[in-house]
Amino acid sequence: MGTQQPPPSDYNGDNMNNNNTLDEKSAKQKAIDAWLPINSSRSRKWWFSAFHNVTAMVGAGVLSLPYALSELGWGPGVFILVFSWIITLYTLWQMVEMHEMVPGKRFDRYHELGQYAFGEKLGLYIVVPQQLIVEVSLCIVYMVTGGQSLKKFHDTVCSSCKSIKLTYFIMIFASVEFVLSHLPNFDSISGVSLAAAVMSISYSTIAWSASLAKGVQEDVQYGYKATTTPGTVFGFLSGLGDVAFAYSGHNVVLEIQATIQSTPERPSKGPMWKGVVVAYIIIALCYFPVALIGYWMFGNSVKDNILISLEKPAWLIAMANMFVVVHVIGSYQARIEQLFFLLILLLLLVLDWIPD
Repeated sequence: MGTQQPPPSDYNGDNMNNNNTLDEKSAKQKAIDAWLPINSSRSRKWWFSAFHNVTAMVGAGVLSLPYALSELGWGPGVFILVFSWIITLYTLWQMVEMHEMVPGKRFDRYHELGQYAFGEKLGLYIVVPQQLIVEVSLCIVYMVTGGQSLKKFHDTVCSSCKSIKLTYFIMIFASVEFVLSHLPNFDSISGVSLAAAVMSISYSTIAWSASLAKGVQEDVQYGYKATTTPGTVFGFLSGLGDVAFAYSGHNVVLEIQATIQSTPERPSKGPMWKGVVVAYIIIALCYFPVALIGYWMFGNSVKDNILISLEKPAWLIAMANMFVVVHVIGSYQARIEQLFFLLILLLLLVLDWIPD
């Protein structure tokens, strides 16, 4: 005796209801995607991938790499720096490959990839909270860094002027970000991102070339600064954190690739990967000279920001700090675009509203 199937009429009715539900969900998602486009036209070339990735990866954290080496030591520090470069390049390649791993589907955002991997609800619960923590934390860091660099610029070019609190410089930086935050989507910040990429290369070059020009300091020492075992261990862990922070650009990879044109004959992963390779060559040219030359010149007396250790010439340090400001403006926008999208998407889902 077998299990009876439902009557044909009921069976067909259930199928039709399921199909209608799926069609409604698909139509709603398409309407939301059309109303909140991640880009304007998906027509960007590989060089857009290159400078977007430079902007996303190279941050003010590069200026703390000499200090990280002072906490890690020559051997472990160089190994961790190079290994981090290799492993993050490999994981970025994985992200590029997964962007179009399902035929006819592009995973433009992290939560979409999470939903494919873990399910519609579980994927959101796993990915979105972590993504929000990362994005909000980075935006706070960039806000403070931008304010600090503005203050350093002011104090350097006008040392006789009245001292101004850091809070006001952070507010000035936030005002600029408020205006730029009105740009509608990720693709529209390309000009800001390009300027940020150029600035990151510029201040990195200033950092290592000025250190080299200053020369090895007298009585330079390369041992650990901590005099106790716990101090050495915690310093080592802090150095690991500094290096990890310097390689924190993966959270916008899918959005960058979403701006690139893709066809069945020429999928987006080709030009995207080309741009990534170029970006990582630039990253290596920024990170390794700053870290190695900075630590070589100053040893374990190097400050947590290499520009502070340099001090002179004043005009060059002022210029480098302004370059940092321009760069973190672009990096902030790259992160805040994701945050805006997640917040608006949450409102749309809560309100159950389909855009016209």
